Amino acid sequence: MSSALRIGLLGFGEVGQILGQDLPISGLPNLAYDLKFSDPTCSQHSAMQRTPNTERCAQSNDLGRHCDIVISAVTAENTEAAAQSISADLKPNSWFLDLNSSSPETKKRTATLINKAGGRYVEAAVMSPVPPKRLGSPILLGGPYAESFLESGTALGFSNLTVFSQSYGTASAAKMCRSVMIKGMEALLTESLVAARAYGVEQTVLASLTDLFPGPDWPTLSGYMIGRALEHGGRRAEEMREVAKTVAHIGLQPSMSLAAVEVQDWTKQYPEFQKLNALEAMLDALGDAARQTNQGDAA
Repeated sequence: MSSALRIGLLGFGEVGQILGQDLPISGLPNLAYDLKFSDPTCSQHSAMQRTPNTERCAQSNDLGRHCDIVISAVTAENTEAAAQSISADLKPNSWFLDLNSSSPETKKRTATLINKAGGRYVEAAVMSPVPPKRLGSPILLGGPYAESFLESGTALGFSNLTVFSQSYGTASAAKMCRSVMIKGMEALLTESLVAARAYGVEQTVLASLTDLFPGPDWPTLSGYMIGRALEHGGRRAEEMREVAKTVAHIGLQPSMSLAAVEVQDWTKQYPEFQKLNALEAMLDALGDAARQTNQGDAA
C-alpha cells in the first residue's frame, strides 16, 4: 500500500468510532464525516476527541476527494444516500467498503452508483457485533473487487475477512437472513421476559430456557441482547426493515421481521434503561414504561 494511503470513515457512530481508533495511519490522518457533526452537542464530537488519529470533515464529499479507501458505516436507511453524497468526488479506483446492514437490492444499487463513478465497490457483511472483536469481527466480502481488496483489507488490520461471492447481494443475503434470528431473538426475549417479570415468573422462564437450550448463560445473554436493543433500537429497526425487504423479495411474507421492527422501535425510546445493567432492573423499567403507555392510550 502507498505510504500516503488515507482512510475515510463515512459515518462515525459505534462502528465508525471503533474503526477510527483501530485503523492505522499511513502517512496521512484518517478522515471522518457524520451527519450529526452539524450538532455541536452530539456524542460524535466527544468521541472525536478520543480519536487522535482521525480528523473531522465538514462535508461528506471531502472523503471522496482525499481518501483512497472509504468505509461506509451509516444506518441502514442511509446506505444509498451516503454513497450518493460522495460519488461525484471519488478518486479514480478508490475503494468503497460498504459495512452497512442493508438488503441485497440496496447493496446492488449502491454498487452500481459507486462503480459508475469510478470507484471500486466492495460489499461487506459483518456477521457478528463489532464490539468486542473490533477489527477481528467476521466479515464476508462480495462482488468482483472482493478478491483484490482482501490483501489491502488484511493489511489495514481486518483479520477475519472472507471472500464470499463474486456477485453483489449474496453476502448481504446471508447477513439479512441471520438477522431474522438475532434481532428476532432480541425482540422475543424482550417481550417474553418483560411480561414474565411483571408476573413474577422470569426466573422460571429462564430456567426453562436453560433446560431446553443448554449451553448459553440465559440470564447473561438476555441482559446483553435486551441491552443492545435498548442502546441501538433505532438502528436495529432500520436493519430489520431492510431484512423485511430481503424476505419479501423472494415472495415470503416477512411476518417475524416486521414484528421485530415494532419491538425495536419501542425499545429505542428508552436507551437510558441499558445503563441499569441488571436484567431485573431493565425488565422492571420496561414494564413500567409499557404500563404508562397503555394508561395514556386508555385515557
